[in-house]
Amino acid sequence: VIHELGRRVDNPAKIRALGFCVSIDHARFMARIFNTHDIRAVAIWSDTPREEREKALGDLRDGKVTVIFSVDLFNEGVDVPNVDTLLMLRPTDSATLFLQQLGRGLRKHHTKSICTVLDFVGLHRKEFRFDRRLGTILRGSRSEMTTQIENSFPFLPAGCHMELDRVAQDRVLENIKNAVPSQFNARVSELKALANERSEVSLRTFLSETGLALEDIYSNGRSWSDYRQAAGLAVQPMGPQEAELRRACGRMLHVDDPLRLNAYRDLVERGIPKPDAAGLEIDRRLLRMLVASMTSMATDSKTTLDDACSLLRKHPQPMEELLDLLPLLLDRQTHMPIALSSRPDTPLRVHARYTRIEIQAAFGDGTRANPPEWREGVKYIPHESCDVFVFTSDKNPKIFSEKTRYKDYAISPTLMHWESQSTTRAQSETGLRYQRHRSMNSDIMLFARENTNERAFMFLGPAEYVSHRDERPMKITWRLDHPLPGDVYQTLAAAVA
Repeated sequence: VIHELGRRVDNPAKIRALGFCVSIDHARFMARIFNTHDIRAVAIWSDTPREEREKALGDLRDGKVTVIFSVDLFNEGVDVPNVDTLLMLRPTDSATLFLQQLGRGLRKHHTKSICTVLDFVGLHRKEFRFDRRLGTILRGSRSEMTTQIENSFPFLPAGCHMELDRVAQDRVLENIKNAVPSQFNARVSELKALANERSEVSLRTFLSETGLALEDIYSNGRSWSDYRQAAGLAVQPMGPQEAELRRACGRMLHVDDPLRLNAYRDLVERGIPKPDAAGLEIDRRLLRMLVASMTSMATDSKTTLDDACSLLRKHPQPMEELLDLLPLLLDRQTHMPIALSSRPDTPLRVHARYTRIEIQAAFGDGTRANPPEWREGVKYIPHESCDVFVFTSDKNPKIFSEKTRYKDYAISPTLMHWESQSTTRAQSETGLRYQRHRSMNSDIMLFARENTNERAFMFLGPAEYVSHRDERPMKITWRLDHPLPGDVYQTLAAAVA
């Protein structure tokens, strides 16, 4: 530990560090060895007299002590903002505990510019779960987590760096690979075993007990109802298009704002009311967003909203599954949604994610259950006086042709560079509407996603025309009403990096 500390920090004698230990003997041992190497250290634990603990913390703040080694003492509630080094010396198979320990070093202080975290744990126990620990820091599925590990963590927030030595990387990847059952039949066996121990197994319980993610449950067109049925657990009677509607539950994983989640749950609990009973216009649009999302693969362009609602009512099992799923999605919210105050009838929230179907339904596009077909990246909705743009920042040449690889990226947290369709002239009706949208009382709404693997687009919010150059396509700079969150800015700016 002392050797690695010497490699990673400029002067081990000048740091302010906390070391998290396994036991009292371990903490005492670490303090003794550090002191013999001229690094001032003390060990304290829960039974240490309060005066002694407070003195140790004061000495750490004042630089009289370099390292405090502790046992289950400084996980939370310790206010030493100038701590700039953390030594993880004990297994912690708890995401909450790990974040509490990590948080001891993440306080801002004028005397420090970085926090160095050295994790020496390794594979102390077979059941140790790196996917759970790294999942607190890295977003995405285990597959995306694996890609980040293999590529030296390219998508960390600006200013952050993570490094694994070769042996550690191999062990972590192997641990993640073997952490949870990967085959459907093996997972069903896990569900059966859990069901033998308790009277009912909810989706939340199954995920918690197995370490699986929602993406695992809904991979390969499966659903939670499929797992329950295969495990011999109770399911509701099947409807005429059961398979399509069960798969549709997996298309809801992107929903990430309380407005939709609470409204969708309320609509399901009410048994999917008829459209004329939906109440306000915003409620009717929310109903259509849910119904269209769930029935788009089971209906056609002529299906009325009333008929689509009736279809859902004939499928009680997918509806029951939604009641299990929707509360879990609220836990996955990553950005604070912002209300679209200028359009009270439009159930969209800035920095939440939406599919094309939801976007169209939110703006009242069309009169049937399914909105009109929309394949392009731009759509003008006349009755809403609104231009909607959806774009993909990482345009894979295998998917996008040369003519459609428009350069859409973030210039700054408040400025976006966007290219119109290749036929748009500056003096055309469309081009002039883009430039004069404010005086014409027309809105510009931007939606973006990182790549085509994502079905949903993040709503960047309303934008205002700033300037343009060229035409066919027009290269336009838009100013966003709401600044991009830091991680979103990093992703959208990376499109041209």
